Amino acid sequence: MNTAEYAAWAEASIPPYAADKVKSGRWPEAQAIDLARKEFEQLLPEQQETAGNYFFNVLGNDSETVGSLWFAKAQRVGYEIAYVYDIVIQQEYRRRGHAMRALQALEVEASLLGLAGVALHVFGHNEGAIALYRKLGFEPTNINMYKALPTCQRSEA
Repeated sequence: MNTAEYAAWAEASIPPYAADKVKSGRWPEAQAIDLARKEFEQLLPEQQETAGNYFFNVLGNDSETVGSLWFAKAQRVGYEIAYVYDIVIQQEYRRRGHAMRALQALEVEASLLGLAGVALHVFGHNEGAIALYRKLGFEPTNINMYKALPTCQRSEA
């Protein structure tokens, strides 16, 4: 990903990330965009040049860009791994195997970098991604669950 592509990716990635955080109940909608920007700034203080971070365009059959992939080197139980922060396939190119091929290419890249594995986070409401990750051999390591309770009317006694 070149510098211009990175800038476009970063700007395009913030709104859907913020929306996922709102949908998952983690952030209030009114603050979500600002919180997403702050998180990106913390994770990528030197933007595309932040050490240990890797950005790739996902290419389709005709070498057109159909999506993007961002991973970083991270630690897991004493081993260095690839942690996928973002993988996105543009809406019109989804369900064609691009994400699967991108993740398989990531495994090769991670192996070449001497990394021991690949980890990622997936929002619980993203059932399509969960199915893909399971198909590729990813296993759950943590599951957070939530149940909303009916609002109770407080009686004045």
